Parts: sequence; structure tokens; C-alpha cells
Amino acid sequence: MAHFDKVACLILNPISGICILSDTNPQARRVFEQNERCPIRNVVAQIGDKWSILILFALVDGPDRFNALKSRIQGISQRMLTQTLRDLERDGYVKRTVYPQVPVKVEYELTELGRGLAKPAWQLVSWADDHFDEIASARASYDEANQAE
Repeated sequence: MAHFDKVACLILNPISGICILSDTNPQARRVFEQNERCPIRNVVAQIGDKWSILILFALVDGPDRFNALKSRIQGISQRMLTQTLRDLERDGYVKRTVYPQVPVKVEYELTELGRGLAKPAWQLVSWADDHFDEIASARASYDEANQAE
């Protein structure tokens, strides 16, 4: 646990059942209980899917319409874009605005919460970009070593 001695540890509060960050007990082993009120599980379940982060990054530049998002996020189906936008809106990351005109105009934009999430998520993307070759090399080495099995 030496690596975690200066990092807040995630522990489960046995009374409330809520996962909490604790910097008072750095020796505590992190517990990742299956609990919908656990902040880490809850947020990662939403943004850790295949499309949410891409949609958030697409909206960082400002509001956009559905079809524009669909063309910018290659490979996403209309159904999946619709569902993911609804999920992001439900969690407060995205705001949907309907303009009463003919034809109806609908725009999606990041909320303050969504913009706040985009910042640390971008750090992860930047890290992945910096280490992609290293990861690809590790995968290739693993695959080669385990090919005979």
C-alpha cells in the first residue's frame, strides 16, 4: 500500500452503505461494493461506456444538433446516440434545448457539471494518447506469449 499512502482511499461506510473517500485511513483497503449509491461505480458506469465520453468531448466546443453529433461520432447508431444523450441528460451532464420553430430545432450542450467532468476525462484521454504505443506493445507481447495456450 506504499503507493497509496498519500492518496485518499475509497472505503465503504458500513452504516450507510455509501462508498466514501477517506484520507484518514490510508492503510484501508479500497472496497468497491456493488452499491448504486457508491459514487465511483455510479459515475464510471455512465461515463465508462463506449460513447458517453466521445459525446461529452464533441460538446466541449459548444452546443450541437443531433445529426451533427451523429456525423462527428463515427460508428454510433441513431438509437445509441439517442439513448446515450438521454442518459447524459438524466445525470445532469447534458442539457437538451428544444426551439419551437418549424421544423423543430433541438440542441445539446454541456452543463456546468458536464464541463467539469470533461476536464479530468480529458486528462485520461491525454494519458491514453501518451501511452498508446506502450499499451499496444504490451498487448502484442502478451498475445504472442499466450498464443500457444
